[in-house]
Amino acid sequence: MAVSASATFSATLFDEWVSLGLTDVVIAPGSRSTPVAVAATRDDRLRTHIVIDERVAGFVALGLGLSGTPAALICTSGTAVANFMPAVVEAGLSAVPMLVCTADRPPELRGVGAPQTIDQIDIYGTAVRLSVDAPVPDDSDPTEWRSLARKLFRAALNGPVHVNLPFREPLLGEVDALPPPLAEEPVTTKKVIPVHLPAEVRVERGVIIAGGASGVDAFTISRIAEALGWPILADPLSGVRSDVRAVANFDVILRHDEFAKSHAPQAVLRFGRPPASKVLSTWVKSSGAPVIQVGGPGHIDPDHNVVAHCSVADVEAAIGDGFSGATGSRWAESWRASWVEVDAIAERTLTELLLAPELSEPTVARVVADNAPSNARVVVSSSMPVRDLEWFGGRRAVAHSNRGANGIDGVLSTALGLALLGEPVIAVIGDLAFCHDSNALWGINSHNVDLRIVVIDNDGGGIFSFLPQASTLSTAEFERLFGTPHNTDLCALAGAHGVESLTVQSREQLVKEISARGPRVMRVPSNRRRNVAVHELLVEEVRNAIG
Repeated sequence: MAVSASATFSATLFDEWVSLGLTDVVIAPGSRSTPVAVAATRDDRLRTHIVIDERVAGFVALGLGLSGTPAALICTSGTAVANFMPAVVEAGLSAVPMLVCTADRPPELRGVGAPQTIDQIDIYGTAVRLSVDAPVPDDSDPTEWRSLARKLFRAALNGPVHVNLPFREPLLGEVDALPPPLAEEPVTTKKVIPVHLPAEVRVERGVIIAGGASGVDAFTISRIAEALGWPILADPLSGVRSDVRAVANFDVILRHDEFAKSHAPQAVLRFGRPPASKVLSTWVKSSGAPVIQVGGPGHIDPDHNVVAHCSVADVEAAIGDGFSGATGSRWAESWRASWVEVDAIAERTLTELLLAPELSEPTVARVVADNAPSNARVVVSSSMPVRDLEWFGGRRAVAHSNRGANGIDGVLSTALGLALLGEPVIAVIGDLAFCHDSNALWGINSHNVDLRIVVIDNDGGGIFSFLPQASTLSTAEFERLFGTPHNTDLCALAGAHGVESLTVQSREQLVKEISARGPRVMRVPSNRRRNVAVHELLVEEVRNAIG
C-alpha cells in the first residue's frame, strides 16, 4: 500500500491532540471519513467508541466532553454532518468542549451532484467557536498540520469547534513520518480587569442564585456567600446544595406568597444559567432587583434585568471594596438565617411526605437524589425530571441536564457518554425522551458501561399537564397536540436491544433497584392527572408548615 498524505495528515492530527490531552474519539462509521477513523483506531493511546447513529454519537461526545476535555467526533460526508447539529447546538450553548471532524468530498466534487455531498462549510453557524474548512492533504507543507491541530484543540476547550476534512481517493494508505512536534508555547496569564459594579447592588438584602454550567467551583461560591451574608438559592446542577448556606427548596418556598413578598431581594448574584423554576424567575423579575451574572455559559438575560456580566475575580474585588454594607454584620447573618430556617421546614415536610410508599414522580426525584452511589453521576431530562429534582430532590440533589437548548433529545446518549468515562450513571428520563433517543441502546452491552435508566412512563408529555392548555382545550384536542400518548411498551423496546428491564411499582422497590449495576431500564408507571394533584398537595403542605 502506498504512502498517503491523507493517512499521514490524519495521524498527525491525533498525535498532536493526544499530546494536548485527547483521550476519547467517537466514530459514526462511513466511507469518506476512513483516513481519520483509521488513524484514531490505530492510536493505542486513544479510546475509540463506535456509534452507528450520528445524532446519538454527537450527544455521546457531549457526555464525554463534560469531563472538561473535548472528545473528537467523526462522521462521513453528507447528511451525517447535519445529524450532529442538535448536539453541537447544545455544546455551544453550554460551553461543552467538542472536536467535530466531518469528512467531505474534495472541492472538485462539490456542487456537481456527487453522491452523499452537501454544503458542509460553516454548517453549524454560530454554535461553534471556530469553523475551518481544511485543505485537501498533500505533501506540500505538512509543517502546518500540527499548528492546525493545536489551534482547533485549544479553541475546543471552550466549546465545540468544527473542522471539515476533504479527502481524495484512495482513502486508505500507509502513514509516512510525521512532522516534528511543535515547540512548547509559554502559558500566558490573562490579566483580570475588575468591573465596577453598580452602586445599587451595595446592599444587605441580596441573594445568590447558583445555576448550572457556571464554571465556578462550589467552594468559591460558598466563600462569596459567607463574605456577603447572603443565602444561596441552589439548583441541583450547581453542585452547591449541600452547603450550609444553601436554600434547596426555593421553588416551593417562593410559592408561599407572604414569605416571597417579605423576602424580595435588593440585588441578585447569579452564577451560571438560571434554574428551571419559573416561580424563581418571576419572583426575581417582579422584585426589580438588578441581576449580576457571574461566569458562563455566555450572556443569559431573557428577563432583561442583568446589569453586569463579570468574572469571579470581579466579584471578589468588589467585595474587597465594600461591595455589601452587610459583610460580616449581624443583620446579614439574620437575613440569611431566615432563609435557611424556612428551607429546613420545607425540607422536613417534603422528606416526611416523600417517604410514603406511593411512587410518585416527585418521589422518584427524591429517591434518586438520596440513594445514588457517591461515585455516580445523575443525568436528568430537561422536561419534568429536571424540575422535580430541583423542586423536590432535597439537599443531596446533584445532577447534569442539557439545559443549553432545553431539548429532550439526546438524554440517553449524553448519559452514555458520561458512563463511558468509567463511572456509574443514573439517567432519569421521561417516556417521550426515552423513545426519542432509544437508538442510544444500540449495542450498548458491548460498551461495558454502568448505565441505570429510570423511565417515568405517563404515556405522553407530562409537563404539558401543568400548562394552561390542559384546562382550556378539550380533552381530545389536548391529548392529540400535547398529551401525545405513544402506546409503546418501553420494556419491550429495551428488550429488543438486549437490555434488562423491569417495571417498578413502589418506593422501596426503586431504592433497591437503582443500586444494581447497568445497563438496565427501570420503568416507573405514572398518571399525568394524578401527578399534577401530587405536586399541588406537596406545595400546599409546605405552605401550611411555613405558616
